[in-house]
Amino acid sequence: MRDIAPAKSELEPIENASVDELRSLQSERLKRALHYAFENSPFYKKRFEEAQVHPDDLVNLDDLALFPFTVKEDLRRSYPLGMLATDRSRTVRLHSSSGTTGKPTIMAYTRGDIDLWANLIVRCLRAAGVRPGDLVHNSYGYGLFTGGLGVHYGIERLGACVVPIGGGQTAKQITLITDLKPKAIMVTPSYLLNILEVLRENGHDPEALSLEVGILGAEPWTAKMRREIEGAFDMHALDIYGLSEIIGPGVGSECVETKDGSHLWEDHFYPEIIDPETGKVLPDGQEGELVFTTLTKEAMPVVRYRTRDITRLLPGTARPMRRIERVTGRSDDMMILRGVNVYPSQIEEQVLTVEGLAPHFQIERFVEGRMDGMRVCVEPDPAIGQGAVKASPASDPATILKRRIKEMIGINVEIRLGEVGSVPRSQGKAVRVVDLREKK
Repeated sequence: MRDIAPAKSELEPIENASVDELRSLQSERLKRALHYAFENSPFYKKRFEEAQVHPDDLVNLDDLALFPFTVKEDLRRSYPLGMLATDRSRTVRLHSSSGTTGKPTIMAYTRGDIDLWANLIVRCLRAAGVRPGDLVHNSYGYGLFTGGLGVHYGIERLGACVVPIGGGQTAKQITLITDLKPKAIMVTPSYLLNILEVLRENGHDPEALSLEVGILGAEPWTAKMRREIEGAFDMHALDIYGLSEIIGPGVGSECVETKDGSHLWEDHFYPEIIDPETGKVLPDGQEGELVFTTLTKEAMPVVRYRTRDITRLLPGTARPMRRIERVTGRSDDMMILRGVNVYPSQIEEQVLTVEGLAPHFQIERFVEGRMDGMRVCVEPDPAIGQGAVKASPASDPATILKRRIKEMIGINVEIRLGEVGSVPRSQGKAVRVVDLREKK
C-alpha cells in the first residue's frame, strides 16, 4: 500500500493545535452552544428548566454533567420539526432516519450547517489521504439517508471529483471502478465485501484496481474485516464515524498515518462516555456509551445526545482530538441470551476466524420452548465450494463456528450453513439481526 498520509502543512490550524488550545476552544463554544439552545429551542428551554439548570451553571467542561440527556425518543416525540432552534425559513435541507426501529426522526440543516458538514468531510478526506483532483467513488445511499449527499458535498468542497452512484447496481459499480479508476471509495464495509465477492465470481483481481483507500462507515465492523479488505484490494481501509442526529457522517474519522480509531472533531462535537445504566460520566479509557453535544450547529443543536454506541475515549495520536475505539455495538442493539450480553460485532468476529466461511452472516432470534434462541446463518466461501465443505465433517465450519461462539462469547447458538448466496446481501447498511419472535 502506498503512503498517502497528508503533510502537516496540509492540515487545518486546529489539527496542529495543542490539547490545551483545543480545550479552551471547547469551553468557549460549549458555553455559547448551551445559551443558543436555551434561547432558541423551546424544547431545550423547557428541558433545562425542568432539570433546574441554566447555561450559566457551566463554569468548566466537567459541569456539562449537570445538564439533562437527549435521547432518540425526544426526536420522535418532537416529530417532525419540534426541535428546531431557528426559523423554518432558514433551513435549506431535511434528512430523515430510516424509521426501522420506530417513528422516523427528521434532521434540519441551515446553510451554515451544510457548509460546516462539507468542511468536516473535507477534513475526513484529507485525513484519509484524498487530495484535490482525486476521483472518489461514492457508494453511500442518496436520498433521506445522510450518507450519500453528506459526503458528496465534502468531496466537491475539497476539489476532488465524485462518482455519485449510491448503493446497489453492483455490476455497474465494478464497471465504473474498473474504467474510471478512482483513488478512493466511500461505502459501507458490508457492501464493499459484496463488491469483492462479485469481483472474484467474475474472475477479476481486486488488487489490480486503482483503489488506494476505502473510507468505510454507517455500521460497526471489525479489525479482522479491515485486514481482509486491505489484503484483498491492497488498499488502506479507514473508519469514518457519524450519526444523523449529530450531523451525519463526518463527526470523526481515522487518519491514514495511524489507523488507530476515529479522531472525533472535538472543535465541533463535545464527547463524553457514560455508564449506560446509571448515566454517570466515566473517565477517558473506560468503556461505555458515547454522548455528544454539538458546539456549532444551528438548525437542530443537541445537548448530551445518547448515541447508544459502545466505545472508549482514547488520547489523540495523529491529531490532538481524542479518538474512539472501534464501536463494539450499540446499547440498544445489545441482545441478551441466557443472561449473556451479545453484540452482532462479536458474532462477526468469530465468523471471520473460521476457514471455509464467507464473511456474510445474519442473526435470527426466535422462541425455543419458553426460552429465546439464536441462530447464526452463514454460507461457504465460494472459493472453496459447498461440496468441499460438506466433504470434511471433521472440520465442518458450522461445528467450528458453534464451538468458537460458545468459547469466546459464552452462549450456545444454532448455526445454519446455507448455499452460497443464501445470506441476504446488503445494498447499503447491513441488516444483521432478524427478530422472528412474536411481539407481545
